[in-house]
Amino acid sequence: MSDPKRPSTVSAPQKRDSSNYGTGHDDGLEPLVPLDVGRLDSVNALVSAMSNTAFGGRRLGEAADALEEMVRDESCFRVVTISGAMTIAKQGLVLCEMIDRGWVQAVVATGALMTHGFVEGAGMLHFKHRQSMKDEDLFERGYNRVYDTIELEKNLDDAEVLLDAVLSEIEPGTTISSHHLLSQVGHMLDRNDVGRAILRSAVQKEVPIYVPAFTDSELGLDFAIHNRKLREAGKTPFPFDPFLDLEDFADRIREHENLGIFTIGGGVPRNWAQQIAPYLEITANRLGTGEAVHRYRYAVRICPEPEHWGGLSGCSYTEGVSWGKFVPESEGGRHVEVHADATIAWPIIVRAVIERLEARPE
Repeated sequence: MSDPKRPSTVSAPQKRDSSNYGTGHDDGLEPLVPLDVGRLDSVNALVSAMSNTAFGGRRLGEAADALEEMVRDESCFRVVTISGAMTIAKQGLVLCEMIDRGWVQAVVATGALMTHGFVEGAGMLHFKHRQSMKDEDLFERGYNRVYDTIELEKNLDDAEVLLDAVLSEIEPGTTISSHHLLSQVGHMLDRNDVGRAILRSAVQKEVPIYVPAFTDSELGLDFAIHNRKLREAGKTPFPFDPFLDLEDFADRIREHENLGIFTIGGGVPRNWAQQIAPYLEITANRLGTGEAVHRYRYAVRICPEPEHWGGLSGCSYTEGVSWGKFVPESEGGRHVEVHADATIAWPIIVRAVIERLEARPE
């Protein structure tokens, strides 16, 4: 117990000298500006104004600034990584637009995204889910639910038929990787001229699409079924080598000093694309190749997952700096993270940058 007779040694708090108070301007701080929506006449005007506000709005505006800088840097090799159900959520044409405008030199995605995008690109439909329908009834009707959206089982059956046709045109015994197979699918869509599709845009612009976890998808299962049919017919199945994807991607990265990454969600596509820097670094260190270090200078990520959940989707770019994946901001790196639903933020950011580039192409 403390001695009540002992005088306290706690001193009174010192009063701050108001003559030292900063004005904000004298420390180089940027003032915020009220968002006056009545005076804004375009998506770009709205997004630009939001960059002078706070919270998610400011992040959205800063992401558009970073994407614009990334796209205007002609020396930059730009990679888009995408996870989550973005194609069945009808965001596929947003990616098509980025590819068609030359903003993207490589795409890394989930197999599910490419499957749903293939279905859409082949002219098939997805539907809104009606909450009054029970999931057990959806199963009986061949309706596969993705949150609030329906993928028809018939669509997937038809996709298998189309993939079989593509595989039948490939030389038997050819070792296949995801970017090779998806390129062949894209050429098929291009020949049939059904409409805009991610895989079609990719082959037209010679943009490779990599699916690191290819077996985790309907297309992967269809490929496996095709090989089983070949075996049953006494024919040679197609070997599949995912390391062909890794080495192809690495070779493309090696050719560029400036790298940029635009990420939707996280998961395997994000990490696979980001780990290319450690791969090249340890190749140089362990094999003595003397390769230069290649790290992402520009980075924009749209994902609602918070960091404290501990998943890769939510980990920060500063954490990635510790792995040697990104150029630190202290050395010129430009990193922006938007914690929002990509179906809201992604189209707005892309539209704003389109307007900027059309208004000032140089």
